[in-house]
Amino acid sequence: MEIRDITTKQKHDFNNVVPHPLQSFEWGEFRAKTGVKVIRRGFYQNNKLTKGFTLTIHKIPKTPFYIGYLPKGDMPDQDLIDELKRIGKKEKCIFIQLEPNVISDQKKLQITDLVPSAHPLFTKYTFILDLAKTEDELLKNMHSKARYNIKIAKKHNVEITEDNSESAFNSYLKLMKETTTRQRFYAHTEKYHKQMWEALKNAKFKTQNSKPYDELTAHLLIAKYKNKILTTWILFVFRDTLYYPYGASSSEHKEVMANNLIMWEAIRFGKKLGLKKFDMWGSLGPNPDPKDPWFGFHNFKSKYRPSHVEFIGSFDLVISPILYQVFRISDKIRWHYLKLKKK
Repeated sequence: MEIRDITTKQKHDFNNVVPHPLQSFEWGEFRAKTGVKVIRRGFYQNNKLTKGFTLTIHKIPKTPFYIGYLPKGDMPDQDLIDELKRIGKKEKCIFIQLEPNVISDQKKLQITDLVPSAHPLFTKYTFILDLAKTEDELLKNMHSKARYNIKIAKKHNVEITEDNSESAFNSYLKLMKETTTRQRFYAHTEKYHKQMWEALKNAKFKTQNSKPYDELTAHLLIAKYKNKILTTWILFVFRDTLYYPYGASSSEHKEVMANNLIMWEAIRFGKKLGLKKFDMWGSLGPNPDPKDPWFGFHNFKSKYRPSHVEFIGSFDLVISPILYQVFRISDKIRWHYLKLKKK
């Protein structure tokens, strides 16, 4: 086994061995533009790249220390852990957080160096829809209310289009601000969204001999009613999967059910591209509490009858045990304060 830094020359090979958009070469380029240090490594056997990872390094404010973050990577093995320990010590990391893109019923985590994360960033669950089914099958399988609402939207002549223009993206930013205020949840800054969009909107589809899309690309879907944009979604395409990471909507004209139609058209968009799966980017767990602030999102997605998938969870690789305990206590106090402030 040989470990090497990944450069632009290995971009497509790297993308073909990593499992998720947040591990892609393009996502690393975007994160670097935000000022975050990005480390990409590849594991080679017999001079062939077999696996890799993208790790970001984040400064802890007002301290000389850092946190490493490795989201949606492969199942951790000892080779990965040993390399992360070397990086963590060199980069003055207190710990490195790993959130593997591994379904819990596939394999069990064997690494004893990892502890459950003090503060998971990704949800442990998501919804994944099988795009190999026909449109008729997908419509038949979904909840009757979802089918009905799609018909209502069509009856009101709601129009869904892909629009990657600057004006459409500005509408997305405006609606995102409105949505976060209305729903009372935290979101990335406007600058973050702008940098993400600039990095990913111009990426080009590349397929050869029916291989999956080996570049991460972002696409903006909009729902219009009487020439007014009501809903905007940013979709990612990576390898054989469509992803729904960001969405925003207006509180106006809810009666026309624009959100239901944009979901259906997103599904059709993925099918047209020949993708196999649609990952809806997070959900609550089994038997969710209707009072949970995320219940509305969960319930909306569930009506399209995707599979409810559980991942193995979020874990911390502790580099400095004493500082890690101090960080956990201070982070708990910080989040408690933010929740009180939000009320």
